[in-house]
Amino acid sequence: MNQLAPKLILASGILLLAATAQALDPLFDAAVNYAVGVEPYSIFSADFDGDGDFDLATANWSSGDVSILLNNGDGTFAPAISYGTGDAPFSIFSADLDGDNDYDLATASFSYDYVSVYLNNGDGTFAAEVDYDVGSAPTSVFATDLDGDSDNDLAVAVSNHGRVAILKNHGNGTFAQAVMYDTDAGPYAVFAEDFDGDGDKDLAVPNYISDNVSILKNNGDGTFAPAVNYLAGETPFIVFSADFDGDGDYDLAVGNDTSNDISILINDGSGIFALADSYTAVTQPQSIFAADLDGDGDQDLAVTDVGTNDVVILLNITGDGTFASAGNYGTGDTPVTVFAADFDGDADFDLAVANYHSNDVSILLNQSGPYAVCGDIDGSGGINILDVTHLVNYLYKNVPDPICQ
Repeated sequence: MNQLAPKLILASGILLLAATAQALDPLFDAAVNYAVGVEPYSIFSADFDGDGDFDLATANWSSGDVSILLNNGDGTFAPAISYGTGDAPFSIFSADLDGDNDYDLATASFSYDYVSVYLNNGDGTFAAEVDYDVGSAPTSVFATDLDGDSDNDLAVAVSNHGRVAILKNHGNGTFAQAVMYDTDAGPYAVFAEDFDGDGDKDLAVPNYISDNVSILKNNGDGTFAPAVNYLAGETPFIVFSADFDGDGDYDLAVGNDTSNDISILINDGSGIFALADSYTAVTQPQSIFAADLDGDGDQDLAVTDVGTNDVVILLNITGDGTFASAGNYGTGDTPVTVFAADFDGDADFDLAVANYHSNDVSILLNQSGPYAVCGDIDGSGGINILDVTHLVNYLYKNVPDPICQ
């Protein structure tokens, strides 16, 4: 059989080369663990100390505090420094809340019914918390500019009320009283993105009691239209938004705790969603993060699985929003949250995982690069006319074989 046949298509006199990205295996190194507070439930990464690398913050449920781990610059971390919060911090998010160009923190405290704001002193240390009431059992906080005034507001899922709370920023890191919008039953997380393409941030909220996802479209001023609900799996706890099918709009990945699967909801471009597929590669998903984990230009998924104490990798195999399992990677005990960022500065996405019962964070460094593109003779990272010319010369003039073996 001609070894070139799988690689070449000859149509209308045009020679096309089908290039595939081949990443080294395994995708991630074994986990390295760092101690944090007691029962960390949420993790976030940002450059807290302004030195150009990604640090970590965890919200620790039982010790009632936030742990800050500063990056040494190479993907290793200094010992954790703790800051007190309200009882049972359940979610943590970082953004510049006071407009001074550093990363502050917001936490949602499940038992104390408020969100806490910690302003960064500019060096990765934080001022004392300021608390804002949001109602009973807040489970998730997200910071972004909701009202178009160029500062970051807060959206909070309030599970016992069946609502999402919106707290508008005064511009200096203090916030107005919460305004409530109805979701469906049991909102557990919140994610903000421009789902309908009108330039403002809408909200997606998974509801674990009603087994659906509420979409609340922004009116453009930080107020929201009534929720429209879309079916997911059973007991949806988590949601993440990215462009999974490459059509320029934002789709949804939803983790379902009881049906033990991941639902992919594809956006039609107007903020209307259809359930495209579900994936059962996980036994008990608790967190999802989307990033280009294998360097092929599309959005893959990392999912924490508390049933196996792994983080499961689902690769976007053709760039159209269909996924295939690419292996499980061990973490600590009961991995509840995952975050992807370039921790070691080598231009790929590593993983940080908060482990609830082992009271630590697992760091898994990505070792997938460099990427080899079959037929990329000139090393440009893609297939161009020079590569095609070389291929033609190979066919007829016996120059070296450009096809990856």
